[in-house]
Amino acid sequence: MPQRLSHLKSRAEFLRIAGGRRKSAHAGLVLQVAEQPQGVSDGARVGYTASRKVGGAVIRNRAKRRLRAAVREVLAAHALPDHDYVLIARQETATLPWAELLRNLEAACRRVKAWRAEP
Repeated sequence: MPQRLSHLKSRAEFLRIAGGRRKSAHAGLVLQVAEQPQGVSDGARVGYTASRKVGGAVIRNRAKRRLRAAVREVLAAHALPDHDYVLIARQETATLPWAELLRNLEAACRRVKAWRAEP
């Protein structure tokens, strides 16, 4: 059964994960992963971001909606429970074919060794 993913909200959490240096860049997204700090065991947590380089507000929101949907479909079942994930949208995120975006997310998780094979 897929686990419930909580969301990262504070800038400090995003910066901590970016400083962890575990990342994988693909055409549709950039994934950053870090282990959760001691004392935090919420299960897997995920955050989303899209800079102005991605496009205007409409395009950025579309890209983030697509990332959230991809996480629900792929990452909810395969995320490591003691890890934090940050997905960064790229210009191609809003227009990339859906199947390719899902493959990018899976490949990124496998590359940074944050993929649980058995859901």
